Amino acid sequence: MSNRSVISTSNAPAAIGTYSQAVKAGNTVYLSGQIPLDPSTMTLAVGIENQIEQVFKNLSAVAEASGGGLKDIVKLNIFLTDLTHFALVNETMAKYFSQPYPARAAIGINSLPKDSLVEMDAILVLNE
Repeated sequence: MSNRSVISTSNAPAAIGTYSQAVKAGNTVYLSGQIPLDPSTMTLAVGIENQIEQVFKNLSAVAEASGGGLKDIVKLNIFLTDLTHFALVNETMAKYFSQPYPARAAIGINSLPKDSLVEMDAILVLNE
């Protein structure tokens, strides 16, 4: 018997491929990468500031659907098509997180799905 369960919410963009929004295994939740799609329209947010905000909103919605929240993120991966936007990610992240901050990686990449400027995925550990 598997201790894995799929997490899904309409408050975040529907999966557009062969993946789940998140998978919970025990008290650990693995969130798939979120790009800045508005879940109600499936359109990309315009501008880097709005894109970063939308990604955090999407991550938050999936985290909440798992029974947790952004405060439960222990590892955050950030993918940017332009690393000069990293300071803006830090500034925006400060609105959503407080200490102790999660472990984090920031990776500069060539391109993202739907020509997004940013994507993030995360790992949560829930207190059960």
